[in-house]
Amino acid sequence: MNSVGVGTDHMEGRMLTRGCRTAWAALLCLWAGTPLVAQEQDPDHFGYLDVFELEVAADPQISPDGSQVVYVRRGSDIMTDRARTSLWIVDVDGSDHRPLTDGTGNVSQPRWSPDGKRLAYVSSQDGSAQLWVRWMDTGQTAELTNLTESPGGLTWSPDGRWIALTLFVPEAVPPFARMPPRPEGAQWADPPKVVSKLVYRADGRGYLEDGRTHIFVLPAEGGTPRQLTFGPYNHGSTPSWTPDSRALVFSANRHEGGEYEPRNTEVYEVSVATGEIRQLTDRFGPDGGPAVSPDGSRIAYTGFDDRFQGYQVRRLYIMDRDGSSPRNLMDLDRDVGELHWASDGRGLFFQYDDLGDTRVAYVDAGNGTVEDLVDHVGGVGLGRPYGGGSFSVADNGRIAFTHTTPYRPSDVAVGARDTEPRLVTSLNEDLLGHKQLGRVEELWWESSHDGRRIHGWVVVPPDFDPSREYPLILEIHGGPFANYGPRFTPEIQLYAAMGYVVLYANPRGSTSYGEEFGNLIHHAYPGNDYDDLMSGVDAVVDQGYVDPDNLFVTGGSGGGVLTAWIVGKTDRFRAAVVAKPVINWTSFSLTSDGYPMYYKYWLPGPPWEGDNQAHYWARSPLSLVGNVTTPTMLLTGELDLRTPMAETEQLYQALKLRKIDTQMVRMQGAYHGIVARPSNLIAKITYIARWFERYRTDGPAVSD
Repeated sequence: MNSVGVGTDHMEGRMLTRGCRTAWAALLCLWAGTPLVAQEQDPDHFGYLDVFELEVAADPQISPDGSQVVYVRRGSDIMTDRARTSLWIVDVDGSDHRPLTDGTGNVSQPRWSPDGKRLAYVSSQDGSAQLWVRWMDTGQTAELTNLTESPGGLTWSPDGRWIALTLFVPEAVPPFARMPPRPEGAQWADPPKVVSKLVYRADGRGYLEDGRTHIFVLPAEGGTPRQLTFGPYNHGSTPSWTPDSRALVFSANRHEGGEYEPRNTEVYEVSVATGEIRQLTDRFGPDGGPAVSPDGSRIAYTGFDDRFQGYQVRRLYIMDRDGSSPRNLMDLDRDVGELHWASDGRGLFFQYDDLGDTRVAYVDAGNGTVEDLVDHVGGVGLGRPYGGGSFSVADNGRIAFTHTTPYRPSDVAVGARDTEPRLVTSLNEDLLGHKQLGRVEELWWESSHDGRRIHGWVVVPPDFDPSREYPLILEIHGGPFANYGPRFTPEIQLYAAMGYVVLYANPRGSTSYGEEFGNLIHHAYPGNDYDDLMSGVDAVVDQGYVDPDNLFVTGGSGGGVLTAWIVGKTDRFRAAVVAKPVINWTSFSLTSDGYPMYYKYWLPGPPWEGDNQAHYWARSPLSLVGNVTTPTMLLTGELDLRTPMAETEQLYQALKLRKIDTQMVRMQGAYHGIVARPSNLIAKITYIARWFERYRTDGPAVSD
């Protein structure tokens, strides 16, 4: 909760994947345990194995002169079940589209030099992630580093002489106790793991190595990275150079005991020559994403005054270079990020979400006037229709961005303030162009709780006939401070291809509708977001094409919380799948990897103080388990550290004790992001579909 290649052998790889369809279809039958789920799928509809065929354009970087775009092209290898990435380049008119790397090693972070003659990037082609540079006129490449840790935060100095980067610096910690010497050849148990730091594990990473992330500079011709920041602090944000290339501006939490207030970051400046650090902001709350103006006189950044609310809008600020005269630049009740100054210093480009859609806009740095430039930014994540995506800006104001629709993952698009945006790639047309996808329709309705308008989308089956009645799946987003939108989603398209109508929505608490709407669930989650969702189901049923006797519900993370809450409040759904949920706020608040934050932002305080325990219990889906009659399956990654497996086990065992039809699906080797591997996305959908089909009344009987 709260708040993933191809090279010159691309076509050969796609042909190989298609040649494996028969064997994989057989494997899917074994997964599902029934021919109903894994039956031969219509080749004109989106199918399970198409997940391996999908490609995504990510991190588009436009050249300084605005003539070309380099981007990360991401696909999947069906044989290794892993992502493959390569760098591609395309002219802004869509011509001369070609690879820069051959796909033999994963690549990331392409960054143009200020003069556009070189391209820095990170590649693992020699086995470990290293910094490389390519000369764009000759195609010659050079490996600049020999690092033991993966570099991040790449950014060129304006004079082209340096590359700033961030690196993890391990720290040696003396052993807590010394064991006696082991006899030669003896096979003793592994030594105990001693934990003494506040944050000691993270979802997706496991137990954390001792050390901190620091800022380094490296000569652009190669050499030894020089460390600029030190101390018991993390400096993981991408720094911004001053125009004279003499200093870097960055965001970090360098407060004593800062790990107990992880949001309380400040903006700092560090001298490249001396390493001297100056603190430029000083307020309680996050100040981040700094960007220095072209003339070096001002710094733009984002943040807010922290009031310990569950959701607080991240606003755009500008201050003088010395940290004086900070001011909120514009009156936009939306989260702001990805700041880029225009080359003339008169304004900034930025990214934000509005009503479930991601946009790039321009704001005048003088009067705060906002101009929307492009929408439908995103589509880089394959799974459910969450936000995301990115953009970059050329010296002439032209922008390159990731563009998505409900029917395509992200492609590269190019636009400008005075021109209409245009797509310059079409990565999935060969796969999806001949397929009939589920149609996506926008829908608004009024909540039964207070009449507030709620926003959602309905996806109907590819061969939709409005005179028929279809089973419906309510699919609920996580976060809970996040949003769904009109973005491509293979999970929901797979449900639609199976003949389901799917409703997905942004109930109260969702982002992109303003701070007041997001905080309607502050210390009240789950709660009346339940009414928003039930009203949405009613609105779709009222359309006349949904069978009210065949309703199903599922969701993951925050959506898992709400699914578990729903089956404790109503029996209208024939079956439910609760994915990676929180069931008991007390156990979650003390076992999740985010435990320093949740108890004081999402909850009224630690569970042992005052009447907090009563509040925790009243909001825990476990408190409603005595009401549950709905057959409920649970599905969670075994390595999940965000909503740990113990949450799932509590609900499973409670349902078993109550003799409710249930089963627990433990995704092997998976953290909270279950669908990080394509086969896990397929497995997730097949198991959910299998569970729902068991209880459908409109199809053939399913035997176990």
